[in-house]
Amino acid sequence: MRIAQIAPLFEAVPPKLYGGTERVVHSLTEELVAMGHDVTLFASGDSVTSAKLAAMRPEALRLDPTVKDWVAHYMKMVETVGRRADEFDVIHSHIDYFPLGLLTRQRTPFLTTLHGRLDLPEFGEIYGTYKHTPFVSISDHQRGPIPQLHWARTVLHGMPAERLRPLDVKQEYLAFLGRVSPEKGLDRAIRIAAAAGMKLKVAAKVDNADKDYWENEIKPLLSIGDVEFIGEINDDQKPEFLSGAHALLFPIRWPEPFGLVMIESMACGTPVIAFRHGSVPEVMEDGLTGFVVETEEEALAAIGRLPQLDRAAVRKRFDQRFTARRMAQDYLDLYQELIDAANAPRLRAVAGD
Repeated sequence: MRIAQIAPLFEAVPPKLYGGTERVVHSLTEELVAMGHDVTLFASGDSVTSAKLAAMRPEALRLDPTVKDWVAHYMKMVETVGRRADEFDVIHSHIDYFPLGLLTRQRTPFLTTLHGRLDLPEFGEIYGTYKHTPFVSISDHQRGPIPQLHWARTVLHGMPAERLRPLDVKQEYLAFLGRVSPEKGLDRAIRIAAAAGMKLKVAAKVDNADKDYWENEIKPLLSIGDVEFIGEINDDQKPEFLSGAHALLFPIRWPEPFGLVMIESMACGTPVIAFRHGSVPEVMEDGLTGFVVETEEEALAAIGRLPQLDRAAVRKRFDQRFTARRMAQDYLDLYQELIDAANAPRLRAVAGD
């Protein structure tokens, strides 16, 4: 199958450090190539892939301070994909609504995976304009704000089975991994760890947009407990970081579309204590891969129940549910459905002749 993958341009594929969507695109692309498919990846030129790389610019937008209008780079990529559309059996977009106007006006079957939140009013308007085009959700909960779209399937994220593995190290702390922002709930994590009398290690980035939260909400909390701020870490560092944790704290306060860090933690055999928002009940299995809680008090109580969990069983559920091979096969099934549907009218016309 000849497959085009359209990736965001803000980060390389895979991202050097933090970056969810680009990491998923990389996992999917590499697995499709390993399964024998002809994949072209439209991404930034500093991406690393075994697919054919169609470099849309030299480096990721986040690394280039000279960029003044990022939309222009996306529109150039969309036009490039459109001009090459006949080279592919299917086009898979991961860049929201940008290519929809063009993709709906060409013949190659296509789909769009929506990776972000959909509860903002503008999203209902723009995606509703294309409500007959096929969309993929990354959790069933993500669909809630716009249920009337043509939802072709929910495909939960996956990652390579060997990317992260449990290490035989002593568990000595609680972990927080991802991004420092109000919706990710680092303030909650600090309070929970402090109440439990446990050390909290924080591996996270601070975007410019979240510096006020860091200065006004997080820094004043650092004195109430034992907190070690590590900063952003890469995949090579994650096995040791996650394996050394009693649990990953995921105290979100927003409608998380998926939450890749939960399955990264599971891959290392580390249970997750997650707040019941967004995708959490679909990703987590309460009492098996961690605990799903409603409040900081419930999270504190869940820490006391961690010895009940089998870390080998946590890893086993990752292997059963969240590998890149499972994700790739789900998408291949959908690709074939779209291709068959696109060819069906033509086949009937031939038969009628």
